[in-house]
Parts: sequence; C-alpha cells; structure tokens
Amino acid sequence: MSLADEIFIDNCRAILTQGVWDTGRDVRPRWEDGAPAHTVRLFGVVNRYDLSREFPILTLRRTYWRSAADELLWIWQKKSNNVRDLKSRIWDAWADENGSIGKAYGYQLGIVHHYPEGDFDQVDRLRYDIKHNPASRRMITNLYNHADLHEMRLYPCAYSLTCHVDDGALSAILHQRSQDMLVANNWNVCQYALLLHMLAADAGLRPGTLLHVIADAHIYDRHVPLVETLLRREPLPAPTLRTDPSVTDFYRFTTDSFTLDNYVYHPFDSAIPVAV
Repeated sequence: MSLADEIFIDNCRAILTQGVWDTGRDVRPRWEDGAPAHTVRLFGVVNRYDLSREFPILTLRRTYWRSAADELLWIWQKKSNNVRDLKSRIWDAWADENGSIGKAYGYQLGIVHHYPEGDFDQVDRLRYDIKHNPASRRMITNLYNHADLHEMRLYPCAYSLTCHVDDGALSAILHQRSQDMLVANNWNVCQYALLLHMLAADAGLRPGTLLHVIADAHIYDRHVPLVETLLRREPLPAPTLRTDPSVTDFYRFTTDSFTLDNYVYHPFDSAIPVAV
C-alpha cells in the first residue's frame, strides 16, 4: 500500500484530534464569499519519504502530478515569477494585472550571487556543491528573503531545501512554514520528490530520502468533511516512477521526462474550495 497515503492519514487524524482551532482569532485567508477561512492546526509535523522504495503520491484521491511538476519547473528551471509561464491557472489569484507574483519563488532562485568559485544563482550553486562539494553541510536554498517580503504577492510556503549526499544518494530536508493539507500537501511532496530525482540524475547520484518539516499543518473548516471522506478509504498500491535515463542535465528535464506507471486512485469528484 502507498506509504504516502499512510502518512497523510496519520497527519490528518493527528490534526483533527490534537490540533487547535483558530476560530477565536482574526485570520487573513478568506473564502470566495468573503467569510473568514478558519483552520484546525498542528505545529511541527515531520514526515520521511524513502524515494528508493516508492514515489510518494496519494491514491486516496488523484494528485495531478504533471501540473505539480510544471509548477516545480516554473520555479526551479525557469526561475519565473510570472503566471503566464505556467500551463495551469493555480497562481492566478495571487498575480497582478501583468501576471507577476512579485519578488517571490522563482525570482529568488534566479538572483545571482558572488562566490569564490564564481557567480551562481541559488539553483546552480546547489548543483555545483552537490557535484563538487558532496561532503558540504552548506547545500541550502532559501526563498524567504526578508528584504523582499513586502514585494511578494504571497510569502513562500515551501521555502528552504537542505541537501545531503551520502553513499551515492542525494537526500534533502524541505522546510515549509504553512501547509494546507487537503489542497497542497501531496502536491508539494510530489514536487520535491521529483526535484530530488532531477538533482540526483544531474549529479550522477541516486535519490535518497525526502524529509518534510511542516511548521503549521492545517485543515480548513470547509475541508474537514472532505478530509473525513478520504480517511475512510483504504490506500491502494503505490505506482512506480520512471525517469528518462537519457536526461542527465537539470535544465533538460520536462514534464514528459517522467512516467508514472500503474497509478491508480480512488475517484474524488467533490469540488475543493481554496482560501485566498
């Protein structure tokens, strides 16, 4: 059975039984009708995914992993902050009239910094260290730039990646300040699992472990009945990810470089409202 499903079920049950509601507070997010979007929240959730065992995708409901991959490439390859470079419309609610989300996400990764070894942006500095300094404890990217927060349409949720190389395998810790469990949890897990596969192939390594650290893991009030529906389901077998072996350059990966064999999932036709 899918380990990702088991982790998701454990997380959601913990949030619903041990979490604290913020209904007594003024909150920023709003539903489409203007009502405040309250959450039940649990602080400090840590999950571990062994990418050598399976690709961590939900079977309790479908995760649109190709769209997730497209967003990942938009941020990490294109280093873009304009929604017009995306194939999906998931960022439209946060974009200005020109399609920009401000100095956020891909913009931060694309800023070039000077190092003794040369000039690199964050992505290429990370790639350089994975290849040339695999024993380094400084292989970190960070999107949470305080100097630019006032010019971001949305503060970064998944904001930091710390990489580690050991015994020919590339592992990483993803730090996330905020996680909408129903809408975005598995979306982000799939994205950073794919990113580890890409970075590993780029450096001639194997993908290892993805450790996901979530500060505020929450379920929105209008999502609770939908989550409870998922919790009553039995996980299905995990699919198998195949990566095009001819692609070994980070910038040559596309959404077509990945194939997910035998991905089966429970139907889920309920519309999921998104708080903005």
